[in-house]
Amino acid sequence: MKKATGGARRAGAKGSPPAKDIDEYLAGVPEPARSTLQKVRAAIRAAAPAEATEAIGYRIPMFRYNGALVAFAAFSDHCSFFPMSGSVIEKFKSELTGFHTSKGTLQFPSDKPLSAALVKKMVKARVAQNEQKASRRSAG
Repeated sequence: MKKATGGARRAGAKGSPPAKDIDEYLAGVPEPARSTLQKVRAAIRAAAPAEATEAIGYRIPMFRYNGALVAFAAFSDHCSFFPMSGSVIEKFKSELTGFHTSKGTLQFPSDKPLSAALVKKMVKARVAQNEQKASRRSAG
């Protein structure tokens, strides 16, 4: 994993207390990554159900809805979006050309937010996955 940016170092690196919320995390992230992540956050909020909550998990900003939904973070040379599901990355593979991806991570330039439409589609796919899991748990 790459080293977190200054904001993450101050608000959540080893040896320092994690940020208490997403606003505190973002306040410690230098520009242009801060503005980029604020746009990603807005797109997530627009696509997530009203019941979704914001949190800090694994020292990074995340949204929860029937469990972990998605997360995002700033690093020294890029930003990342974590759909918390390799199948979501696979589902949108054709739209992710030009980005570095791994099983559960999508990396993008610190000065270039992901398109809001793409973030919203990925969030909605995760909402559907989490709702399916929740219904299976309640039925079991």
